[in-house]
Amino acid sequence: MAMNEDSTYSNFSNVEIGTATGGGALKVGGVYRNLGKAVTVAANTTLTAADNGKTYYLNAAAGKTIILPAVAAGLYFRFVVAAAFATDNWVVDSAEGDNIDGSIEVAGAVVVAGAEDQINFVASAEALGDYVELESDGVQWFVHGMAALTGGITVTDPS
Repeated sequence: MAMNEDSTYSNFSNVEIGTATGGGALKVGGVYRNLGKAVTVAANTTLTAADNGKTYYLNAAAGKTIILPAVAAGLYFRFVVAAAFATDNWVVDSAEGDNIDGSIEVAGAVVVAGAEDQINFVASAEALGDYVELESDGVQWFVHGMAALTGGITVTDPS
């Protein structure tokens, strides 16, 4: 077991659990989960690898665009609808394009993402708490999530 001098942090082979500086962490197989870093977003945002592990609460009356960083193994982001937005979609956009794969449950139906560019939280079809999570293996983004209402989240390849 290794201890980090800056915090209470234990390393058990491939699983690390602790309270590192900046929030609690659970790291399994090199992927961080729930770092306790919550960010409220109300403007267009471009993420970097340094933003890894954060939960973004989408909170603006008109949707905005969030651009993901380039894919890198272990990157993880969560996006949650925190306020109703009636005029524009919130868009989570891949920096490279054609590399979002996975599935999202939308009103009980599975929406499949295959080599998509972006994820859309659709204005007037969103519900508070709708969410997607994305994680990268260094080649692509894998998405999963959930929306309560029909058409609440879509995946597209507009290019």
